[in-house]
Formats: sequence, C-alpha cells, structure tokens
Amino acid sequence: MNHHPGPVVITARGAVRGLRQDDGTAAFLNIPYAAPPLGAGRFAPPRPHEPWDGIRDATAPGPNAPQSARELGSVDMSPYFGAGWSRGADYLTVSVFAPAPAPAAGGLPVMVFVHGGGFVAGSTRSALYDGSAFARDGVVLVTLNYRLGIAGFLDLPDAPANRGLLDVVAALRWVRENITAFGGDPYNVTLFGQSAGATIVGGVLATPAATGLVRRAIVQSGSGLGAFTTEQAARVTTAAAGSLGIEPHADAFADISDERLVEAASRLAGIDLRTDTHHDPLAGLSPFSLVLDTQPAASVAAGLGVGIDLLIGTNTEEGNLYLAPVGKYATSTAADIDDTAARAHPDPARLVETYRMSRPEASFGELRSAILGDALFGAGSWALAEAHAALPESATFAYEFAWRSRALNAELGAAHAVELPFVFDLAQLPRLRGAGGLLGPGGPPAALAARVHAAWVRFAATGDPGWDPYDTGRRATMRIDAEWTQLDDPRGQERRAWIRPRPPG
Repeated sequence: MNHHPGPVVITARGAVRGLRQDDGTAAFLNIPYAAPPLGAGRFAPPRPHEPWDGIRDATAPGPNAPQSARELGSVDMSPYFGAGWSRGADYLTVSVFAPAPAPAAGGLPVMVFVHGGGFVAGSTRSALYDGSAFARDGVVLVTLNYRLGIAGFLDLPDAPANRGLLDVVAALRWVRENITAFGGDPYNVTLFGQSAGATIVGGVLATPAATGLVRRAIVQSGSGLGAFTTEQAARVTTAAAGSLGIEPHADAFADISDERLVEAASRLAGIDLRTDTHHDPLAGLSPFSLVLDTQPAASVAAGLGVGIDLLIGTNTEEGNLYLAPVGKYATSTAADIDDTAARAHPDPARLVETYRMSRPEASFGELRSAILGDALFGAGSWALAEAHAALPESATFAYEFAWRSRALNAELGAAHAVELPFVFDLAQLPRLRGAGGLLGPGGPPAALAARVHAAWVRFAATGDPGWDPYDTGRRATMRIDAEWTQLDDPRGQERRAWIRPRPPG
C-alpha cells in the first residue's frame, strides 16, 4: 500500500501527522496517551503525557513495552507477537486507523483493541493488528500498548495493582477526550481484546473507574475467571524478588533496569499457584494475570458492566496451540489428560469422564486439548456470559470459532488465536500461510474473513452481530466455520461440568 503526506489532527496534547493510504484510510501511529513509565513511575498509576510543540510525526511505529522474544515451537507466531521488544521509554501509546478524510462531525463507531500475549508480550506493532480494514469499513480503530510483565502486573504491597489494566483505562480516557478529532463517536466505544487482552477487557467491565467509558465489549478467548488471588500473586512476587536478590517492594524494583526485569520475568515459569481454595486459572502458562479477590465474572454478576453489550466466544480447539506446535498433541497419554484435569478442577475424575462421554471417538490429544482449552478460556467465558446475560439493559451474544487451520499437518485446527486474522480481515497475509503459518497451507474460504470482520463491525455499530442473543435459557451460540450455524447450548454437558460450588469463605 502506498503512503502519501498525511493528514494532521489536533489532540489535547498537541498535533500529530499520520499516513494517508491508498485505500482511503489514514493511520496515526505511536501517539502517547500517558507519560513514559520510567524508574519508580513503572510501578505508579499512569500519568498524563507532557504537551508537545509543533506537529508530532505519527507515521512510523514506536517503541513497545519491555518483553522477551516469544516463540511457540513449529508454528510461526511472529504476526501475533511481533518482532519482540522495540526499545524506548515513550511506549504508552495508541495507534489510530480512521477513514480519510474523517467526517467533520465525528460520529463513527470506535473500536479499541487490547492485544494478547500472556501478560508478558505483544504490541501494536504486530502485523495482525493493522486496523486498516476497520477504517475502510467506517470504524475508527485504536490499538494500544500497555505495561507488561513485572512492570504491568507484579503485585506489590506499595504499588497499585493491575497497572497494565490501569493503562488500558487511561487509553480509554484518551479516546473519550480525543477521538472526535479522528471522526469517532466518544460515546460509542467498543473495547475488544484477545487472550490476555480479552481477560483485561473483562477486568475493565468490573472496574468502577472505567464506568461510562465503554458502550460495548468483545471478549475473544479470554476468561472471567482468569484472575489470581492476592495469595497466588504474592508467590510470584516472592519468587521475582528472590531471583533479583531484592526486597518485595516497589522502591526496590524501581532501581532494577528494564532488561533485568524482563530476564527475571522469563525465569518465573513453573511456580505452583494452587492453594487450598483456588486452582491456577492459567494452568501454569503465565506467572502474570490480573490480581483480584473477586473474579470479573462475579463482579459482573453483582451488577458491574450493566448497560454494556457483550460479544463473547472461544475457539473450538483452543488448547491445540499449546500442544501441537511443541509435539505434545499426538504423543498425549491418558496420564496427561488426568494431569491436565487435576491442575484445573476440584473433581478431575468426574471432569475427564464427562469429556470422554461427550466425545466417545476422541483421541488422547483431543481430550487433553479440550480440557486445557476449557480450563484456560471456556469455563471463564461461560461464567462471564452467564453473569452478563442476567443483567438488565445489556445484550449478550456468544460465538464459537470452529474453522480448522491445516497448519502442522492439520493438527493446529481451530486453535487459540486462529480467529484473529478473520476479525481484522487480514487472512491474506503471506506470513499466515504455509505449513507452519497460523492459517496453514491452502488457507480459509475466501469469504470467511470478510464475514467475520463484518459481524464485529456490525456489533460495534449497532450492538447486534447478526444472530440471536445469548440468554441463560437457550444459550444461543453462533458456530463460525465455512458455514455458520446457530446452536443452542452447544457444549452444555461439558459447560455444566465446570460449574463448581463456591469455595468457603
């Protein structure tokens, strides 16, 4: 796509010049929404950015949050994670994709995307988050960077919790203040995210400070049950401080360089977070999550998030991403299934029996993946959908993304993250194709990405993606594949196996 001298937009902190693209859209990259998090500021709430003089160049991507390079076995995840850490302090930024010229009166639906990456990786620079297709279709699309790892999510007694989530709220405030200048309607904002980003979206729904900033929300493979308790988080903090040889306090961490914090975070894998009353909601995949004593699903059940429309779903074979690329899918055993269930559920034998009965033809790999995927995303998405569907004045819609990638000899399937190229209408990206690309050889049906993307745009514009709402009676769910099929409670037997009695206390 060719770029031309771009439009200038005046924001509250100063003017920015973006890129005008051939398709009638403009991109404004790397606009600060908060001050650079430096030193002790890495462990403080986000602060306003200083104003700037003149016109700030917004034509090139900027720095992103400190992070280590991420790879996932034999599947090419570079379009998802990007190229790793692009150094620079001024990384609490948004990128904005908008129709050009923007309508003078504003009024376009706004979508704000929160990337995934296990709370330790990802950025607006990733190829999958190019918002041009949204801008082409009349949406102002905003992507954002937020603090990751120790700076973003390590729970410290003398620092605010969930600083990465506070960054997302600060970016939403930036949107409220500035998005009209890009053509957007500041009162029609859809917050959406995938994986860790989707769990953050659920957390924002349950954050009183964000009330009024979001009209709609989309949770793609997140979890309303994904937060750590303070007891669990304290184990991670103790381990992080121990590995750095410091006291577990923010002022001690403030003296450590970003490089050393990133190294320390990568050494935290494998901490056992199971307690007497709680399992590890991330099944050992990440030592970082939101830290909340009330899970987002329970906060929503208590009435937070009322008046916000919700579109929520998971992929049919989420767990495959954590097994197939590292050679663990085909080699799975009955013992692996039992171990996965034991990490995730108070009655693992009953859980395994339920899955065996509902999937009599399934291989060991398929059963292990199904239980892992539901432990990470399914159970927490069902809980959030059920809680939200019981609220007044709030529509709930559910989907299941079932199109199977033929990557890794067709073992990858409808794995975690496979829906993202469809949502952003980027299924044509060359890096996604081939035996090790996320979408595999051959690729998807030509019209599928356009149709998925259109449903997301329609939901942002109208609050209705084009199928029946989810309620706690029917549980209508759209199964998205080459053909789209609306089903009622498609996973009812397995869903019910996750409804657990509340722990005492």
